[in-house]
Amino acid sequence: MELIKAGEKTYYIKNPTNIGIYKVDDENVYLIDSGNDKEAGKKILKIVEEQGWKVKGIINTHSNADHIGGNKVIQDRTNCEIYAYNIETCFTKYPILEPSFLYGGYPFEELRHKFLMAKESNVTNINNNLPEGLEYFPLKGHFFDMCGVKTSDNVVFLADSLFSIETITKYHLFFIYDVKEYLNTLEQLRNIEGVLFIPSHCEATSDISNLIDTNKNKIEEVIEVIYEYCKREATFEEILKYIFDHYSLNMNGEQYVLVGSTIKSYLSYLSDENRLKYEFKDNKMVWKAVI
Repeated sequence: MELIKAGEKTYYIKNPTNIGIYKVDDENVYLIDSGNDKEAGKKILKIVEEQGWKVKGIINTHSNADHIGGNKVIQDRTNCEIYAYNIETCFTKYPILEPSFLYGGYPFEELRHKFLMAKESNVTNINNNLPEGLEYFPLKGHFFDMCGVKTSDNVVFLADSLFSIETITKYHLFFIYDVKEYLNTLEQLRNIEGVLFIPSHCEATSDISNLIDTNKNKIEEVIEVIYEYCKREATFEEILKYIFDHYSLNMNGEQYVLVGSTIKSYLSYLSDENRLKYEFKDNKMVWKAVI
C-alpha cells in the first residue's frame, strides 16, 4: 500500500481497491472505503497512524466486500462512524445479504468467504452526515445505491462506476446490477468536473473520457452478443455457458454467481427494452430475441 497526496486535504492509498483519505482538520481523517479484509484494515490504520492522524469516520461507496472488508477492525479500534447510502447500509450491517443476493438463496460454503461476505459493522445512512468539504452523489448501476465522493480539492472518488481497460480486455464482463442505470451513470460521469478522478480499481487520472467509452462499448458489445445468441430459444444456463465459452472464461462457484447475476441483469435490460421475451416450456424458462 502506498500513500499518495492528491490535494491539499485529499490523499489516497494505492491498493487493489483504492482507499481515499480526507483530512477534516490537522488530526482527524475520513476514509473512503476500507479495503477487502481485516489485514487491509490493519495496514490502512498503520499508514494513518504513521501520519499522526486519527480515523474519524469511514464512507463506504457501496457494500461489496472488497470495499467494506476493513470496516470492523478499524471501527473496533477507533470507534469511528461508518456511513453508507440507503440500501448499502443494510448490506454493510448484514453482509450475508451479498452472497445470498448473488446466489438467490442461502449461499453454499464456497460463497461464504471474505471476498463475498465481509464482517458486519455498525453503519449510519450518509444523508446529511458528512463533514464540510465532502459531498456524495449517486452512481447507480454497479450495485444498488453506490455513491461517489468529491472532496473540496475537486478530487473525485468514483467507486466501481468505471473498470480499467486492462480488466475489460482480460475478463470482458464486470459486475452490473442494473444495466440501464449503469449506462446512465456513464453519461453522468461525462459532466462531472474534477482535477483528479480515482476509480476504485483503476489508476488515478485527470481524464476519464476514454475509460467511459471503453466501459460503454463493452456493455453494448455484451448486449449484442446475448441478443444474437437468443435468436434461438435458450435457457439462462445455456446463455451463461455460451458467454463463458465466448469470452474464454473459467467457471467456478464465485464466477457462477457473479457473472450469472450480471447476465440476468442483461436479460432484464433486454426484456425491458423489448428486445427479448421469455416464456415457459416444459417447466423451463426460455429466452428468445424479438426480431
